[in-house]
Amino acid sequence: MRVEDIDPPRAKPGASDAILRELERFGLEWDGPVSYQSGSRLQHDRALEQLAAQGATYECGCSRRDLEVKSSSSLGPIYPGTCREGTRARVTALRVRTDNRLLTFDDLIQGKQQHHLERESGDFVVLRKDRLIAYQLAVVVDDHLQGVTEVVRGIDLMDSTPRQIWLQQLLGYETPVYAHIPIAVDDNGRKLSKSHGAPPVAEMHAVAVLFAALQFLDQEPPPALRHASLNALLDWAIDAWNIDRLRGKTERLTSENLYHMPKSGAVKKP
Repeated sequence: MRVEDIDPPRAKPGASDAILRELERFGLEWDGPVSYQSGSRLQHDRALEQLAAQGATYECGCSRRDLEVKSSSSLGPIYPGTCREGTRARVTALRVRTDNRLLTFDDLIQGKQQHHLERESGDFVVLRKDRLIAYQLAVVVDDHLQGVTEVVRGIDLMDSTPRQIWLQQLLGYETPVYAHIPIAVDDNGRKLSKSHGAPPVAEMHAVAVLFAALQFLDQEPPPALRHASLNALLDWAIDAWNIDRLRGKTERLTSENLYHMPKSGAVKKP
């Protein structure tokens, strides 16, 4: 279990503990002590030093306003390399160089993926203006330190994967196997989140939520498990998991109506 807490300005007091307690309520346990991403800053800095020694990074003085008038894509502004040969402005960030190549990888669910780093991502930030390590680098270093071999996450993070693979290659790390699952969206096509008014799972019955999640992921849980114990449902899910039922599904599926799920209640473990 790793808590990604490298952005203190956005972190709310007690949020990490609340997440851990909620996972426990859903019967989702972890092996060993909980690690915190903020505790790996020394390793993050060493990775930055390695990239700098390779000539893979450079200082950037461009502001967000500067980038708004440059070329962009659905992912936002694509950095045009303004500071590649040096900057006269006050340094605000550290970027990693990309190059003119097509990066490819095979996703277990979405199949073969192709991404042109320079044209579709541009040189991206690895050290922010506030001197905080950027997510892309932190997650790559931490996955390497923890020996992560498989990454299963939402398809909304697919765009991060080429950048992370690029960093893995520059740092000499092994690349994990990736599997990007469809995400739940509302009727307007927006990802379910508190900012869009989606109800928190803390208010819902754990078994009902997990059963709905298994349906959403096309795992076809037997109807009788709607009223099973939490342990029984999880045991079935582990034994019956079939990733082939998701293969090739690139659309963002609409969730069932979560607003009418049973409210949270005590679920006793057998």
